[in-house]
This record gives sequence, C-alpha cells and structure tokens, in this order.
Amino acid sequence: MGLKIVENFDASFTLTPEGQEILFNLLTNEQFIEQISQQIPAQNLKFTELLFQPVPYSIQTPKGMPTEFEPYYNSDEYIIINVPPNFMFKAKIFNPSRLCAIYQKIE
Repeated sequence: MGLKIVENFDASFTLTPEGQEILFNLLTNEQFIEQISQQIPAQNLKFTELLFQPVPYSIQTPKGMPTEFEPYYNSDEYIIINVPPNFMFKAKIFNPSRLCAIYQKIE
C-alpha cells in the first residue's frame, strides 16, 4: 500500500452558533488558561478567538496549518494549542474532528 499525497485540502469549516459559544466559553475558562500558562513562560494569555483545522503536511503547508496562520506559529507573542477533544465533544463539534486555537501572550 502506497502513500496518498494530498494536493489540496479544504480546511474551511463553520461552527454552529451554539457550538461556538460553548467552545469559546471552555477555551476562555480561567482554570484552562491557567493550566496552559503553567506550561509556557507567560503570565497571562488571551484567547484570540482564532481557530483553524490542522491540514496535511505538504510543500505548501510545511507547518501542518493553513498558511494564513503561520505568522502566529512563528511569533513569540502567540501560542497555538490543540483544542482538547473533550471540549470538542462538549460543544458537539464533530466536523472537523480537530481544531487548533491561538492565544496571545500578555505580559
């Protein structure tokens, strides 16, 4: 069985208003943000409300993310996390199956 090379991947998605509200509430939960802050050198974090779906690695997407989000990956002012699967389940978001969230470090 050979590898299948993905030339184009549609990373667009739409969340229901209810799902988005639940997910944003979970991602802005003080305890969750504190949990993230313990693992990085930042005193405070702010959820930017930017989400993206990881994409297959390719020449066009060497970071596994849509190119418009790569500046956040390369910046020291932002961090990117995988949205915990239990958050996706609580928000009843099943498509896409994985999301990443961007937080801004606030000194």
